[in-house]
Amino acid sequence: MKYLALVAAFAAPTFAFANPDLSDWDAVTIEANGQTVYWNAWGGSTTTNDFISWVGDRVMEDYGVTLEHVKLTDTADAVTRVLSEKQAGEDDDGAIDMIWINGSNFAAMKDAELLFGPFAEQLPNWAVVDSEGKTVQTDFTVPVEGYESPWAMAQVVFMYDTADMEPQPDMAAILEWSNANPGRFTYPQPPDFLGTTFLKQALVDLLDDPAVLQTEATDENYAEVTAPLWDYLDALTPTLWREGRAYPATGPAQLQLIADGEVDLAISFSPGEATAAIANDQLPDTVRTFVLDGGTIGNASFVAIPYNSGSAAGAMVVANFLMSPEAQARAQDPNVLGYGTVLNMDALTTDDRAVFDALELGIATLSPAELGSVQAEPHPSWMTRIADDWAERYGAGQ
Repeated sequence: MKYLALVAAFAAPTFAFANPDLSDWDAVTIEANGQTVYWNAWGGSTTTNDFISWVGDRVMEDYGVTLEHVKLTDTADAVTRVLSEKQAGEDDDGAIDMIWINGSNFAAMKDAELLFGPFAEQLPNWAVVDSEGKTVQTDFTVPVEGYESPWAMAQVVFMYDTADMEPQPDMAAILEWSNANPGRFTYPQPPDFLGTTFLKQALVDLLDDPAVLQTEATDENYAEVTAPLWDYLDALTPTLWREGRAYPATGPAQLQLIADGEVDLAISFSPGEATAAIANDQLPDTVRTFVLDGGTIGNASFVAIPYNSGSAAGAMVVANFLMSPEAQARAQDPNVLGYGTVLNMDALTTDDRAVFDALELGIATLSPAELGSVQAEPHPSWMTRIADDWAERYGAGQ
């Protein structure tokens, strides 16, 4: 978002290294042996950090690759680092070998030709990825074109306390319920990721044809398209927790409000989050999950390799392992992460499929069938403007 213009301003033709030879996977793994891969990834979750540590153990065991997790609070920091290296002419062995990336940060790096590749569709485990049924070939509407590799699926769900409410079919029903139960709902304050996700989900559900959000927002269409969202929020805000004069800062802070009995409803981008939180005594065991009848927004988490990585072979080995049935099943286990899989179950061997079938998703986790249809992420330009407008209209308790 904020880095699109900055990175584009410095864009210049950047070559992708000819080596390693992606058509010879054995040669890639031989080259990867002994390499150290610095994976810049969000470090704000103990369970995610533990999973990345396990991935490191496995790629060392099988391929001799050392994985170092560089913990980020903001992915844009990694984008800035690669950009700075390019400006300084450090084109051969940059500090970053792989980035957990999505949306505007990927768009910025792709536009500025700061990425190695294309590589993803030539990885061996791409053969079992559900490239047709899951949103793994676009990233917030931007074509991936092999420049990043998927490793997890996310979808918007709503966590609710069954002791106090029933599932709601759409955003209009949530407004009606909130009017009848003032103070029992809130969402994280934008620009927190979950807060902006709530705004996106509301707009997608309120529009008669959300397809308009798949193209860039313009001065000509922005006001008309977003008008239903502002009308909705004008009605919703006074009914929120603390009458919309304050918001939880993060998703975990939102969960704490449910645990403390202050609210009954919360948004999540992880279908397994409620189950994991119940298991960790962070939520009461009366909490369950629902999705809207018209579907909810979903996206994939990706990894990308900077153009100047000195360990591109090792990074591809890690990316390929992340798509393996072994890693995907572990990530889907609600006792580990509870993430959705990027794999096509019909493409797996009988033994690999059996591992997924045997997973106990947990009492508050919806099955893939129950999650229903997935709505596409809007183009990043919509949220840049919506987040700014939200701050003007509703920020700081206005």
